[in-house]
Amino acid sequence: MIISNTAIEGPAVIDLELRSDDRGFFARTFCIDEFGAAGLQTVVEQCNLSGNYKAGTLRGMHFQIAPHPEAKLVRCIRGAIVDVIVDMRPDSPTRLQHVAVELTADNKKAFYVPPYFAHAYQTLTDDTEVLYQVSGSYEPSAERGLRYDDPALGITWPLPVSVISSKDAAWPLIADRDVRDFGWEPDTAGVGA
Repeated sequence: MIISNTAIEGPAVIDLELRSDDRGFFARTFCIDEFGAAGLQTVVEQCNLSGNYKAGTLRGMHFQIAPHPEAKLVRCIRGAIVDVIVDMRPDSPTRLQHVAVELTADNKKAFYVPPYFAHAYQTLTDDTEVLYQVSGSYEPSAERGLRYDDPALGITWPLPVSVISSKDAAWPLIADRDVRDFGWEPDTAGVGA
């Protein structure tokens, strides 16, 4: 594996090192030693598979706060997506900044999403499947979300949104929220109430 940092400290893009022969190829997609040496979470508590019927489908932006933060390793195994994460760490100098990576079945890249990063993706093709490993279990009381079109984030999605859940479409804008809901202190947040 080749682990590359992004413009924001914490997230990483993982490229595979394919070993090819007449049968096809083989590649390691996760290694506890290599992830640990790169400072990435090595615990995996669950794996999820998401199927998406239509191009333009948007899932997210989700994250969990303490005491249930979770890291994710996201890979597109069929079709193509643009995966976007937003830094929601309370004291981060890059808070509210985002990183976008195109993940496809062809490029075989994975995207490491650290704890306290809101995560979303948009499908670029019909019949897309996304597989992700998660470091913690889903805890509804710790779940938070951001609106995909919040002007405070400045995210430009590649396609018009064709399908989105009612929950994801209804997250309030950051400017209309009490930032303590994100685990931030109001006097240092610079946004919201």
